[in-house]
Amino acid sequence: MPRASGQIDRVKSEAILDAASHVLDERGLGASIEAIARRAAVSKQTIYNHFGCKTALIEALVARRVSNLTAPIRLADEAEQPMGTLTALAQTLISIVSNVRAYALIRVTVQGAGAMPDLAKAVYEAGPMTTRALIADFLAAETQAGRLDIDDPLEAAEIFSGMCSGYRQMRALLGLTVSADPDEITRLAQTVAKRFFRAYAPEASRTT
Repeated sequence: MPRASGQIDRVKSEAILDAASHVLDERGLGASIEAIARRAAVSKQTIYNHFGCKTALIEALVARRVSNLTAPIRLADEAEQPMGTLTALAQTLISIVSNVRAYALIRVTVQGAGAMPDLAKAVYEAGPMTTRALIADFLAAETQAGRLDIDDPLEAAEIFSGMCSGYRQMRALLGLTVSADPDEITRLAQTVAKRFFRAYAPEASRTT
């Protein structure tokens, strides 16, 4: 069965984003649209038609990563709240930080921030800032439901993210090897979720 035009557009967009990820990793933020187009086997105009400009392309790449990072929030099971989602979210965040290749875009953004501050700002706003806001929204909803007790969800989201990144983030930024052992990541995610919940659990939960 032939693909519908919408499916073709999505497949082509994903191919462009995959190509952009590889080229930016290799050449940094200064990578040209021409190089990305060659890697994706499309024309420059196709990239402009899909994304408009290089900044928008990079923002779309970051948005895709954020969507993957925060998938546990969207897929949350009400019966498992909040521990199930906190654990799944921690596991996803730790897995990303433990994957040096997956962390490449943030690394090249740090490297190119001085020369391209506007683009670095766009990456920060589309990535870490949006991720923190989505986690904060989840924490606020859990507080509203009485399952957490958080006065400042944005601050708590930043604390949670920091617990997940730890030293791994610095190693990934430096391009150093980071342990990606699945059992270790699972254990660490469970520990992060348990300790975070203990810190922000409703008073009744802390005393039981």
